[in-house]
Amino acid sequence: MVITDNPILNIKDIHYQWPGRIPFTLNVPDFSVHPAESVLLLGESGSGKSTLLSLICGTIMPSKGVVQVAGNDLSKLSASLLDQFRVEKIGIIFQQFNLLPFGSVLDNILLPLSFAPERRARVVQPKETARKLCTDLGLPDNLLNMRASTLSVGQQQRVAVARAMIGEPALLVADEPTSALDESTQIAFLDLLFTQSQNNNTSLLMVSHDERLSKYFDRVVRMTEIASFGKTTL
Repeated sequence: MVITDNPILNIKDIHYQWPGRIPFTLNVPDFSVHPAESVLLLGESGSGKSTLLSLICGTIMPSKGVVQVAGNDLSKLSASLLDQFRVEKIGIIFQQFNLLPFGSVLDNILLPLSFAPERRARVVQPKETARKLCTDLGLPDNLLNMRASTLSVGQQQRVAVARAMIGEPALLVADEPTSALDESTQIAFLDLLFTQSQNNNTSLLMVSHDERLSKYFDRVVRMTEIASFGKTTL
């Protein structure tokens, strides 16, 4: 992994105030992720890490500061352009996987390509690419046409990774994807995730509360190191 002057993710002086009556802001002065870098973001429950992920993905916006992904300031994009940009540039692995239960494995993996022309253009043979991703992730060919709801938790997890990786997005964001796994399964899953990220030259940002995962990443960042809570005036 080579550090460059052009990070895939660059955060500068952001402040976010939760809606409603909570008089607190999340403040992140400086945070970045570089091309092909794997970063583990550690934080306990309530540390603001899920909020920070939402800011990075552009599903919420800071009241101040800049979030740049692949050189684009998310606050400068209209709602429709932001939706398009998110699916083009960011692959997301949700904690609950969020697969379409009645869709096939193939349908789920190819879903981002329906909304992301740039990712679609990088996939010359969608079905074969999906098949190769499944093979690389340890899923047998005969699962491609099965409903996602019939898969085991481990299989669903791998399908979620394949869906996030297809079309080589610039940034892969994973929200506690190993929380339901035992340690040996966690290690195997991380090996698969790192291999796919490296093959696609994709940056990986993974959020977790599990300190044991630290040794597997290029860099470990704690929420307490990059973020603070401020009190607003009511």
